[in-house]
Amino acid sequence: MPNESTRRDFLRTAAAAGATAMSMSAASYARVVGANERIGVGIIGCGDRGRGAHMPGLHRYDKEQNAQIMAVCDVWTPVREEAAKMTKDWYGEEAKKYSSFRELIADANVDAVMIAAPDHLHTACLTAAAEAKKDAYCEKPLANSMETLVSTVDAVKASGIVVQVGTQLRSMPSMAGARELYKTGVLGKVGRVEQQRNGTRPFWYSRLKDAKEADVDWKEFLGGAPDEPFSSDRYSGWYGYRTFCNGLIPQFGSHYIDLVHYITGASFPLNAVALGGTFTWKDEHNFDVQDETQCLWTYPEGFMVTYSTYFGNGNGSTFKIFGDQATMDLLEWEHPFITDEGAGKPDGRVKDKKMIKEVPMPDHMLDWVQCIRTRKTPNASIDAGYQHAVACLMGVMACDTGKRMIYDAEKREIREG
Repeated sequence: MPNESTRRDFLRTAAAAGATAMSMSAASYARVVGANERIGVGIIGCGDRGRGAHMPGLHRYDKEQNAQIMAVCDVWTPVREEAAKMTKDWYGEEAKKYSSFRELIADANVDAVMIAAPDHLHTACLTAAAEAKKDAYCEKPLANSMETLVSTVDAVKASGIVVQVGTQLRSMPSMAGARELYKTGVLGKVGRVEQQRNGTRPFWYSRLKDAKEADVDWKEFLGGAPDEPFSSDRYSGWYGYRTFCNGLIPQFGSHYIDLVHYITGASFPLNAVALGGTFTWKDEHNFDVQDETQCLWTYPEGFMVTYSTYFGNGNGSTFKIFGDQATMDLLEWEHPFITDEGAGKPDGRVKDKKMIKEVPMPDHMLDWVQCIRTRKTPNASIDAGYQHAVACLMGVMACDTGKRMIYDAEKREIREG
């Protein structure tokens, strides 16, 4: 494209409007995108999440927001080719294709990246994006260890990039409504929050595919994980193996605990205990992520939070916030309600069952793209991602050790206590 270098220089250095400049860091200020400049996006991870959610989620707004997917990256050739074909159908030109996320991030046509790589690669991808000063949308959980979590968050903050974490439920109008209602104190004294999210079988079984070694950049997939022989099961069903995934607490539990933080305004947990095991799904795949787990956190705000999942029977799922004056039922994300049923000290403000009024919110993806231009903080900021990651890691470490874990906010570390 003629004058591409000039256009890119402007894209990275355009000045912010005076009304927002005072609130920006110097690094963020230098990244403001001109109102008429195209945002070039790179997709890191073209599997079910990348092609099924990230790409169509962005495509929904790409014309009105002047954004385009310029590059796609995946270690598996078939899905990388399919992602490129999607961009050809949408834009009339095929995105560049990479098997290495570092090569995609180095592409001069890429201004921002969307990370849907396996969990063990999230911090590496996000750190590389921060170092290149390219804005990012990163799936949860942010990290599989406290060490990589802290270093990645520090890199993001030093860079001034805009990061939206993929806890998209907090951008639902229904959950924003629940947050505003909670602030009124209508629940009374909240003492317990609980979620039980069950299913008939572990979700990683549906990810198993017949991947051929010749089609997979296995070394790139392993990243910093220990070297091991190629396995189609371990590649395609990585959610079920602890080498790549910390299991149910940071998977299903991360969405839940993030909503607890978002709705209640709670800070970091004081401590966590957890148990788990594989009780039902034992077979030739040798998955070592547990098919059942339960975690309990206590918060300085004066309530306990519990999360559990059982794979083997989908019955019994629940998501409730219990107060002594009313209960908030959030099981149906789009249709939450409040009820006085079972309340120990009802004050008459809640009678029977009442649907929670929605609060308008921009779509999670739209919020990210808009924030790339304005340099405002997105709804699921890096701080929100750090907070839910800490809580999840406390649970994982408690489950692994059988010991209670506490979080030291000053030292930013998790230890026995």
